[in-house]
Amino acid sequence: MKKFLSIVLTVAIAATALVGCGSKPSDNNSEGNTSNGTLKVATSPDFAPMEFIDLTKKGQDKFVGFDIEMAKYIASELGMGIEFMPMSFDACQIAVSTGKADLGLAGFSWTEEREKNYNISDYYQAGENETEQVVIMLKENEGKYKNVEEFNGVKVGVQAASLQEELCKAQLTGSQPVTIGDINTGILQLKKGDFECMVVASGNADVIIASNPEIIKSEFEFKIDPKYTDNVILLKKGNDELTHKVNKILAQAKEQGLYEKWYNEALETAGVAVSYDDDGKIVEEENNDSQPEENSSKENK
Repeated sequence: MKKFLSIVLTVAIAATALVGCGSKPSDNNSEGNTSNGTLKVATSPDFAPMEFIDLTKKGQDKFVGFDIEMAKYIASELGMGIEFMPMSFDACQIAVSTGKADLGLAGFSWTEEREKNYNISDYYQAGENETEQVVIMLKENEGKYKNVEEFNGVKVGVQAASLQEELCKAQLTGSQPVTIGDINTGILQLKKGDFECMVVASGNADVIIASNPEIIKSEFEFKIDPKYTDNVILLKKGNDELTHKVNKILAQAKEQGLYEKWYNEALETAGVAVSYDDDGKIVEEENNDSQPEENSSKENK
């Protein structure tokens, strides 16, 4: 059985991230000026295994996860340095649209609104569990929330400006969505009883449950349009040259088999027991070792 690190996931508030970053953005404009400088990446590190914080590390090294490794790879291929800008999920989008950040990497899914307001990269797939959206709840409610009718009048936690919020409003029409800023806070609110259940990505749910045995998944299944199932990177509208470069790098990473490598490593760091079959696919196993103190996460948002 593998050893797992104790991870505490945190997220900085949007105002701190946007104002406190004193250095100038890397001046990536519509002409794609990326030959020099630092690639600034807005991320919401409350979403293991995609992006989260390892407090055993310091500085920029404390940001870990699939998206973090991919961002480092992109910067390396561009010949640039990298700076991660931690902030809330919705603030990541603002940072990109205003040019404070060059890339938004926070497990974003494609939506029509994002298509209108941003340049969007080609799809990338972090892992199979990142495409499924689930409802989590306290174990004391086991057996509940299996069908749409059971959500009537029920408060459901969803991250602001996320795919989960859209799905809740569209498919759990009788529910009462409660927006949250970051997933860590949402887990605390779920335990406190601010809402009865919460919508998260399945991979994120696995990490949450690994360190919160009192939380389980419900049997409810969302209907997911294929266009929402994979992840995308957000770039400022009109930054076509950088978008083209990023897409080439994504294709290269996929061809090299890096997606699976990054995802498996992120799962292990996040404290989810991982083993593999003969084909290299993940096999779920029960983790009897000590669990991380506080984990939480996303895949598509």
